[in-house]
Amino acid sequence: MTAPRLARPARRVPILLLLLAIFGGWWWFFQDRSQPPPPVEPRPVVARGDLAEAEKTSIEIFRSSSPAVVFITTIELRRSLFTLNVYELPRGTGSGFIWDQQGHIVTNFHVIEDANRVEVTLADQSSWPGRVVGVAPDKDLAVLRIDAPVDKLTPLPVGQSANLLVGQQVYAIGNPFGLDQTMTSGIVSALGREIRAVTGRTIQGVIQTDAAINPGNSGGPLLDSAGRLIGVNTAIYSPSGGSAGIGFAVPVDVVNRVVPEIIAHGRLIQPGLGVTVAHEQLTRRLGVAEGILIVNIRPGSAAETAGLRGTRQVAGELVLGDIIIGVAGNRVRTFDDLRNIFDRYRVGDEVELTIIRGGQPRSLWVVLEEVG
Repeated sequence: MTAPRLARPARRVPILLLLLAIFGGWWWFFQDRSQPPPPVEPRPVVARGDLAEAEKTSIEIFRSSSPAVVFITTIELRRSLFTLNVYELPRGTGSGFIWDQQGHIVTNFHVIEDANRVEVTLADQSSWPGRVVGVAPDKDLAVLRIDAPVDKLTPLPVGQSANLLVGQQVYAIGNPFGLDQTMTSGIVSALGREIRAVTGRTIQGVIQTDAAINPGNSGGPLLDSAGRLIGVNTAIYSPSGGSAGIGFAVPVDVVNRVVPEIIAHGRLIQPGLGVTVAHEQLTRRLGVAEGILIVNIRPGSAAETAGLRGTRQVAGELVLGDIIIGVAGNRVRTFDDLRNIFDRYRVGDEVELTIIRGGQPRSLWVVLEEVG
């Protein structure tokens, strides 16, 4: 006997689904889709409230100081090998700042080094030819001058660097990577650093900061929280070439001494003795463990007047001259040390030298003279 078959209602399900789909499609097709979607409103704005005091300080510093910061473009001349025509090509960019209302602009020496022409762009985007007044390569400083009207020249107030403290807030304004009027902030990370100028001489008392300083910031001002100039941004330490949080600025106490001399004389007046000294390697080969050995003394110089002695031949034997080991209580190991100490003085100042003569220490007083 054959078992009864069960009913198969599942076969009706696809037919019902098909009918529903057809009905839904017709319903959707005949719907009035001209109605706009429901409105989407902006979210309510939350009141910001007053700015923080630190923000107010930053804003005010930029507002008051940025008109003094300039964009420097250096131009070099190139001659075509085929047509012999001379072309002007951009060589590099940097920063600077207005020093006074006579149109003097301070920047780094390395910014304008070897440039055939310099263009200075003010904060209002007006451009002016820059004339080089003078340079101090050993301090990596240079002074330009532009013939802009007085109402376009807003000098920065000058502060001090001798009383700076690690941790103080600082601000850098410049033109990193050609982006003009850029401000960064940070703190004084360290004081009393040394960096080398393009001449190889050390610049002492340099300010280290973590304010972002990049290529193009060179020559721009470093400011304190009162908006005063405390340094000239000069160098960065960065394996990649970008800001690594270690920047250096020439202290304003150096700038405020050097710049007036450049404006007055076209160069930095160097105080000295009027002597020639032996190279450090030769000095050590001659058995001098410390200090600098005087080789020659210029006739009529401050050194001759003070009674210093140079190296000479006596009966066919070499007699070493005086060895300078100290100035005004400061130890002298190299000629660079001597010049850095003399940088604290002016021509005409009298200083005490500590020397070794014939193996014995002694002191001499000398009046510093102008040297080249």
